[in-house]
Order: sequence, then C-alpha cells, then structure tokens
Amino acid sequence: MSASGASAPLLEVRNLVVEFPGRRGTLRALDGVSFDIAAGEILGVVGESGAGKSLTGAAIIGLLEPPGRIASGEVRLGGQRIDQLPHAQMRKIRGRRIGAIFQDPLTSLDPLATVGRQLIETIRTHLPLDARAAHARAVELLRETGIPAPEARVDHYPHQFSGGMRQRVVIALALAGKPELIVADEPTTALDVSIQAQVIELLRRLCKVHGAAVMLITHDMGVIAEACDRVAVMYAGRVVEIGPVRSVIHAPAHPYTAGLMASIPAIDRDRERLAQIDGAMPRLDAIAAGCPFHPRCPQAFDRCTTQRPELLAASATRAACWLVPASPERGAAGVVA
Repeated sequence: MSASGASAPLLEVRNLVVEFPGRRGTLRALDGVSFDIAAGEILGVVGESGAGKSLTGAAIIGLLEPPGRIASGEVRLGGQRIDQLPHAQMRKIRGRRIGAIFQDPLTSLDPLATVGRQLIETIRTHLPLDARAAHARAVELLRETGIPAPEARVDHYPHQFSGGMRQRVVIALALAGKPELIVADEPTTALDVSIQAQVIELLRRLCKVHGAAVMLITHDMGVIAEACDRVAVMYAGRVVEIGPVRSVIHAPAHPYTAGLMASIPAIDRDRERLAQIDGAMPRLDAIAAGCPFHPRCPQAFDRCTTQRPELLAASATRAACWLVPASPERGAAGVVA
C-alpha cells in the first residue's frame, strides 16, 4: 500500500495476473501481484532472476511480449484504468505519463541520430512545443541529468558518450514528456559502482524535484537500500514481502527475504562463507502448491505445503508467510481482518 495513506496513490496494481498460453497449457507468470506507489515515492522491486520483476514492469507499461497477456487484475494510473486500453491509446500514455529506463541504454537509443534529435522528437510528440522550445528543453534535460557542456553534447551521437553518460541520456528521455511514473528496469546493472551511485542519486533527486513515482526494478539490495523508500520482494511471480526499506532489510518477516539479506556480504563481519538459499527458483510449470517457497524454506511446516498465504500484517511490513506473528489487524485464523 502507499506509504502515506493520506491521499490516493499514483499507481495502483491490484491482483495482477499475467499468463502465457501454449500448446501444453497456460503458464501463469504473475499470480495476484498487488502494490501501490505514491507520487514522489521510489518503490524498489527485488528478487532472483525469474521472480517476475521485469514482467511486472512490462505489464504496467503495456510492453508484454506476445503471447503474454494480462489475464486478470487492474492497473490504475492516477485513478484511470490503463491495463485494458487499446494499443494506440497506451502508446500515448507511454512516454507522456509513463517514462521507461532500461538496463542497456544502447537498446533505448538510435545510434544513427543525435541525442538532441531523439530528445526533441520525444518532447514534441508529447508536449505542445515548437522546434526551438523543444531544443531548449532538450539542452535543459541534459543539464539537469548531469551531462557536461549540454549545448555542445546535444549534437553528439550515442557512441560518443560513456556508458554512464548514455544512461543519463536515457533518463533525460524518460523525463522528456514530464511523466507521472517512471519504470526503471535494472538501470544501474551495466555500470561500475561509482557511476551506479551517481545514477541512483540522480534518480532520487529527480523523483523529489518532479514529484514522479518511480518503480525501480533490480536484483541488487545495495541499490534498493540507497535509492528506495519502500521495497517489494518477489518470488515465483508473487509479492512475498513489502514494506519500508529499513524494516525489510533489518527485520525481514519472510524467510526468503531473510535469506536474501543473509547472502549479502557485510564489511563489519568476518565470515568465511556467505549464507545461501538452497535450491533454485521454480519453473513456471513446476511451482509448488501452497507457499511457492516451501521447498526451499528451512522453516516450512505442513500448512505451507497445502495453503497459500496472502500478505499478512507483520510488525512493520506485510509478508506472505504463515510464520508471521499475529497482529491487531489479523483475526485468530491468521488472515487480514
């Protein structure tokens, strides 16, 4: 749920189900994913490869690869339902109300066009500006995202920028239409640590300045800790824990989250070996009944093998685990009241 609770969240995802039909049956890749993001908030989405992080982002921005489809659930942006919009209408929203930042900036940039031309085309597509005003905004966006000498660099091609600078250009493109929501999918993975830190700080600053909501998809808990206000942990196409970053990192309520935290090296502790989570993420056609994590969970008991837990209120987070202690929000049966 949204962090503040005082006003309606900007992005609302409710019971999102994504399926892939095939000759041998239908595979369910996302199974009842729900979360909110408030304006000006950064929500991190974390989990192992195959957890459904990027698929969730693709479903929200209308870029699911066929035959993938949203089978049920809702996605609302500013109160407007967008998951059922025709392709042409969704294209107008994407870029104008929703910006996207992807892992490899070279896949987002046209190598045969200057970054200025690409920015100007995006700006004029989504904003009522003439060529001169669009050029001025393109230069300002490059300046705002930390590109030195933007008046000259606006006429350069993508190959003339370093990897970190290209990612800044992609962030400028994502901001070109003044979006309300930015979906950033592994935006720092291809960068070295020092550049990662700069990009994270840039995202945080731009989020606060522009009041945009950010969905930050990553497998790196260090990035989550530095950049995000809240974090959603995903496993096998489901959100298994969600809450404030500090609470999830320092007092995880779900065994999977605890395993992720234990696997991170700490400079203040001397350990010969890092902890690990035995086993691997299940294939879509082999997800266990009950809690999908129970085959790998060291604390699993009989109920975990037969009944799927929904997100239950823990101390400061919500976790899909039968081990979550009872709280005032839950009845004796262990469900949210």
